[in-house]
Amino acid sequence: MSALADLLSSGIVRTVLIGAAMLGAISGMLGAFAVLRRQSLLGDALSHAALPGVCLGFIIAGTRDLGSILVGAFITGALAALIMMLIVRRTTLKTDAALGIVLSVFFAVGVVLLSWVQDQGGAASAGLASFLFGQAAAILASDLWVMGGVGLVALALVLALWKEFKLVSFDADFARAQGFPVTLLEATLTVMVALAIVVGLQLVGVVLMVALLIAPAAAARQWATTLGPMVALSAAIGAASGAAGALVSATTRGLATGPVVVLIATAAVVISLLIAPQRGLLWQALAARRARARISDGRVLTTLQGLAAAHDDASYPAERGMLETALGARAPSARIAALERRGLIHPVTHPPETTPHWELTEAGHAEAASLSGKPAPAQDEGTR
Repeated sequence: MSALADLLSSGIVRTVLIGAAMLGAISGMLGAFAVLRRQSLLGDALSHAALPGVCLGFIIAGTRDLGSILVGAFITGALAALIMMLIVRRTTLKTDAALGIVLSVFFAVGVVLLSWVQDQGGAASAGLASFLFGQAAAILASDLWVMGGVGLVALALVLALWKEFKLVSFDADFARAQGFPVTLLEATLTVMVALAIVVGLQLVGVVLMVALLIAPAAAARQWATTLGPMVALSAAIGAASGAAGALVSATTRGLATGPVVVLIATAAVVISLLIAPQRGLLWQALAARRARARISDGRVLTTLQGLAAAHDDASYPAERGMLETALGARAPSARIAALERRGLIHPVTHPPETTPHWELTEAGHAEAASLSGKPAPAQDEGTR
């Protein structure tokens, strides 16, 4: 605790931590809609499209003015989104092809402009390349007000247009048939994503920003089945990843904050993919194992029932060899033991034979009858 208190005593660490947490929350909230609309690559295209805007903002301002740079990034990002929508609507190309074209063209222009600016020299252009991967230490306390403002605007729009965003995210065709302005709603969501990307450029950079936008939403999708909890959980995971990444980066010299934040968010995705209820890989493996066990148990019970019916004796004792012959496979010892523990069969002796035998209990007959649909045979009078 004292180490944490020492870290938080630094104003720079507090600023980066709060900024990373706010950026993570904003990205997580908006990223949920991008994931549901199957536009995960939209954030990738918009973030790469922001690079030429960064360079143009620097060229126009003549200095590394953050306001001019962010405005330039937002303009080129919005222009890229508009071009992408036009390509999809006016040509036969699909969305993935339009995203690929916009991403590669805008990023190539950005790299060319960045190279030209750096070739002109000047101390001010030296830090321009930091927008590729972010430079969290350059965040100022005044930047937090910008992040907070963008976050509040995004939250207000999401709350005000919740029903419309929900309908567009799940069934845009139905929303259009109901008279909703789908194009305007999609453009609003795209502009909000572009704003979140612009806000995160300085901390995460154009290359990694898409990961912070998508990873929290992908993790939340594993845990939540409805939109409300998914958006809330995605924002929480994003905020926690940002705060944790800032603290980890502050404790180790030389670790860049942006990549650490992205790695922590990615770890949340991996953990969610493994252990999330219903959808996690481990959960599904356990469910499949339980299903196989139920099938195996059912086969053993119905086989015992069939042997009892064939001998017209509900208490007919069956040995392992008979079971295996009837099953056509080796009877698993683990399933026999499990059926004994559940009280569906019990071991019996059958002199003069010394091998183990089993017979169905009353509960076992009921279970077998429910599985096979056949009634239990009459119990032999001598064994009552």
